[in-house]
Amino acid sequence: MLSVSRLNERARALLETAMASVWVAGEVSNLARPSSGHIYFSLKDAHAQVRCAMFRARGRALVPDLREGMQVLAHGRVSLYAPRGDFQLIVETLEAAGEGALRLRFEELKRRLAAEGLFEQGRKRDLPDWPRAVGVVTSPSGAAVHDIITVLGRRCAALPIIIYPTLVQGEGAARAIADAIATANRRAECDVLIVGRGGGSLEDLWAFNEEIVARAIYSSTLPVVSAVGHEVDVTIADLVADVRAPTPSAAAELVSPDVAELAQRLRTYAQRLPRAALTLRDRLARELEHLNRRLVSPRRRLEQHFQRVDELGQRLPKALHSRLAFARTRLLALRARLIAQAPSARVAALRERLHRIVAQLNERSLRRIERRQARVERARQVLHAIGPGATLERGYAIVTGSSGQVLRDASLLTIGDAVTTRLARGAFTSTVAHIAPQPAADDDGSGNG
Repeated sequence: MLSVSRLNERARALLETAMASVWVAGEVSNLARPSSGHIYFSLKDAHAQVRCAMFRARGRALVPDLREGMQVLAHGRVSLYAPRGDFQLIVETLEAAGEGALRLRFEELKRRLAAEGLFEQGRKRDLPDWPRAVGVVTSPSGAAVHDIITVLGRRCAALPIIIYPTLVQGEGAARAIADAIATANRRAECDVLIVGRGGGSLEDLWAFNEEIVARAIYSSTLPVVSAVGHEVDVTIADLVADVRAPTPSAAAELVSPDVAELAQRLRTYAQRLPRAALTLRDRLARELEHLNRRLVSPRRRLEQHFQRVDELGQRLPKALHSRLAFARTRLLALRARLIAQAPSARVAALRERLHRIVAQLNERSLRRIERRQARVERARQVLHAIGPGATLERGYAIVTGSSGQVLRDASLLTIGDAVTTRLARGAFTSTVAHIAPQPAADDDGSGNG
């Protein structure tokens, strides 16, 4: 059995687990802003409504002009207010309906392109240090192109700029941007490409969130710097590009060398060069002096070599004699080992061993035969003792009928039957003339008649 409180708690847990992230579109009604800073309202459509709560920490991110009757897109989690059992939506973010739909499209495309690997850092390229020319894909009349030209002129006036004009907003802008990127790659007139425009609303920047632009940037053989809007604006083009610049002016600084900085660096090098040359000259002079001290006269080197040759010539006979003596000793040792391991000696040893084995085998065979003969003799004696011959020697006889069967019962005979009696020595045949009845007790149980 569940209490009401327990039932509501279990329902709340199930709802928050099953619907932890949902987007809901609807019209705002019953809007309330209590002094706590939390916001309560309902979202409704033509057939139903749901209570919503957005707490103070999230409320600052709301659409500023939230009002009754406004169409919005809410993102949050489904929950239950347990004390009253009210089903409600805890809102995390809230956007106007038009902008919210674009945001959903942005997130869906972002997830899909990320799964394909278009945002992978490993495929992104470094920008060239000294480009031949800089290509700019943007509107020829916008503020972005003027900012880029101004910065490039200040930093490196000699760097050529090639403008690839395109629409950056409105119907057909995405296709125009993609075509301009393809044109820049096909002409190969520049070494790096800036793609961008100035700031604006989400709708104004939407062309740079289209899939066709993302794939054009991904397919570009030229490194691409994305410079769309202001620093807070993030587009799909920014995620695909090799480098993202917060503004068009920043993009111009990223792709161009600073001539003034280079000139200052050259002046610094020019100041350091004389000192470095003097330091190098002094170091080389010290090294030359050190080498001169180490240099030995060729005559002295030859004298040393002559002396070394004489010394080796004196040591050579002794060394040869020592080597010969060592070789002679080793040869004698090897000869002794060879004689010890000669085949004739080994064959003699094996023959002697074979003779010993044969003698041992003969001796063991003889002893085994003698043991077997003794066992046979004992068995013969036992067999004779228990055989019929020994029994007959003691005076017993064996009586057999006409068919040769041994007779043990007189009642099986009839008058006139022929029987054969076998004695210890010899046998005789007789005819039954009388059959005595079975005695009360046999004298010895023998077969004598």
